[in-house]
Amino acid sequence: MALQIVEKTAGAATVLELSGRITLGEESNQLRSRIRELLGKGKTCLVLDLGDVSNIDSTGLGTLVSSFATASSKGGTIKLANLTKRSHDTLTITKLVTVFDIYDSVEDAAKSCK
Repeated sequence: MALQIVEKTAGAATVLELSGRITLGEESNQLRSRIRELLGKGKTCLVLDLGDVSNIDSTGLGTLVSSFATASSKGGTIKLANLTKRSHDTLTITKLVTVFDIYDSVEDAAKSCK
């Protein structure tokens, strides 16, 4: 299943509702491009809603980490919200839970943006 991205605004946050998978190929490239585009437009607080993401492979994890680094270098941040058990387990095993701000809901993540 291809990655679908729906962009919304919630207060100071730009929310990307993701559905599908973040894997090697077009999906990872699509997400990376969208995040860079938003950062280029001055959007500094991005919330990725991962509730409908069925799979994140190693390339997808690399995309999340590189996007986080790019956002940080531009004075921005990327927050993860609404993780599935599978996504949370993957981030825990790879110790990426210590890198990202992770929230139970998109609303909580958006409220943390200033």
